[in-house]
Amino acid sequence: MVASVYEGERRQAVRRPRRHRLHELQRFLHGPSDLVAQRLRAAAMQPLFLLPAYGWTLAARTPTSLVFPPSDPWPGDAAAGQAILAGRFLLAGQELERPQPLWSPPEAERDWCRALHGFDWLRDLRALGGDAARRAARGMVADWLDRHGRWSAPAWEPAVIGTRLSSWLGTYDFFAGSAQIEFRHRLFGVMTRQSRHLARVLPGGLGGGPLLDAIGGLLLAALALPGQERSLARGSALLREALAREVLPDGGHVERSPARQLALLRRLIDLRAAFHAAEVEAPPELPDALERAARILRLLRHGDGGLALFNDSGESEGWLLDMVLQRAGSRGPIATAAPDSGFQRLQAGRTLVLVDCASPPPPGADHRAHAGTLSLEVSVGRDRLIVNCGAHGGSEDWRRAQRSTAAHSTLCLGGRNSSAIRGCGVFGSRLAKVSSRREEADGQALLEVSHDGYAGLAGLTHRRRLLLAAGGEDLRGEDSLEGGGTADFAIRFHLHPEVSATLSQDGETALLRLPKGGGWRFRARGAALAIKPSVYLGSAGRIRRSQQIVLSGAVSGAGGMVKWALRREAKATKR
Repeated sequence: MVASVYEGERRQAVRRPRRHRLHELQRFLHGPSDLVAQRLRAAAMQPLFLLPAYGWTLAARTPTSLVFPPSDPWPGDAAAGQAILAGRFLLAGQELERPQPLWSPPEAERDWCRALHGFDWLRDLRALGGDAARRAARGMVADWLDRHGRWSAPAWEPAVIGTRLSSWLGTYDFFAGSAQIEFRHRLFGVMTRQSRHLARVLPGGLGGGPLLDAIGGLLLAALALPGQERSLARGSALLREALAREVLPDGGHVERSPARQLALLRRLIDLRAAFHAAEVEAPPELPDALERAARILRLLRHGDGGLALFNDSGESEGWLLDMVLQRAGSRGPIATAAPDSGFQRLQAGRTLVLVDCASPPPPGADHRAHAGTLSLEVSVGRDRLIVNCGAHGGSEDWRRAQRSTAAHSTLCLGGRNSSAIRGCGVFGSRLAKVSSRREEADGQALLEVSHDGYAGLAGLTHRRRLLLAAGGEDLRGEDSLEGGGTADFAIRFHLHPEVSATLSQDGETALLRLPKGGGWRFRARGAALAIKPSVYLGSAGRIRRSQQIVLSGAVSGAGGMVKWALRREAKATKR
């Protein structure tokens, strides 16, 4: 047995690189035809970037100072900064200790390398403060300049360059403001060449967050470095095009991810501040997109101030979202629906229900999206009750599991995803039709949503009906399967780790206890009720044990319906 296991592992190791290359090719060719054509042109040019002559084409007069140092108001993590000083880098969900060689350790995932070359972690050293942190930051930047001042992959990928330029400029006063003239001269020279390279290669077939990261870095460099008028004009034109393509009419980001929505808003706030500091008029699309994006971010917050866990998102910190929204200047009532982004918000009393009512993002923006259509999350005051599993940036196995329909609080048919996720990580077949209808009257809210993601599997349509009563102490739900197919189903309600669940003796109800002592009773008809283990990935860098309520059964021929109710338990009367 030991020999067979060893042989299986050896064969898997041999197959892995080939499969990895195939998946890279599939992702490369996935998306709208115009973006794929741009990627092909960018790939064809890469051999030219390696030639010494290409470096000469980027040469320009090196600035001696900045027009202005862009402000970076976002806080870092002092504990993470201390870990970096000790040689531990936790990036993109992977932790490496004293990696060798630093910029390309063989055990590093590609996302880890991109994050390292992006230098966002300079904020953590800045938060730690002190001469040791400043010297470490300056030393690593100097080492990078020595080793990667000319084009190399992945260090010069457009999104990585954009992130790095933003990071270097935003933390310039911390690590470079007091440095020797020689160091600053080298830094300005490399930033100028990278800015010129970005202006030349963008958009390069990028979409979603990477495109906005690249454009953001290009614009910050063009505004902060003298003599960058052409790059500024190019960056402004690219920003207008990207905002039209990446930001939906209601203000949601095309990736339909609360985490990406937060990143989008931060990027727009930084750009608005940079245009203002440089005394340059911003493209008129910028403030409009910023205002709309802030509205959607507010819709996607729970009572604790953190984010809903849809499409590769974690909770994030409530105080950080408060800071972002304050800097955005977002005011007014919170929206209850995002028709283009596909989210609904039901609220009554202290109870809040957030629902994903749309298909996964379109090709080209779906590489991290989840198959969680019609999933819901429920919070009561500042306590999360029902959640989705969230996102963990670890191994590929975790990424695959957290993207599945089973990792979401919705119905899963036959153990299959409602939208198929290919081995390369992009979506194959997906929902053709998602519909939603909402009514509100007398303080209560009714939401009816449906999708046809299982039509090809079993000829069935999933329909979900939610009724939140006035006062918020009673949530009723119906999950029905309509059509003539036959299949097993499971309706899952993942619980936050701080919620405890116990099954009644008759097995027909579950009592849920919130951390502060409040109780809710869950009942169901039309399916077997069970409490099973689950995992929670919504807390950054942590995998936590949790529980889930599972309603299971089968439909045959004429479809079926499961009714369930979540009702607040009355407090015991004191004698």
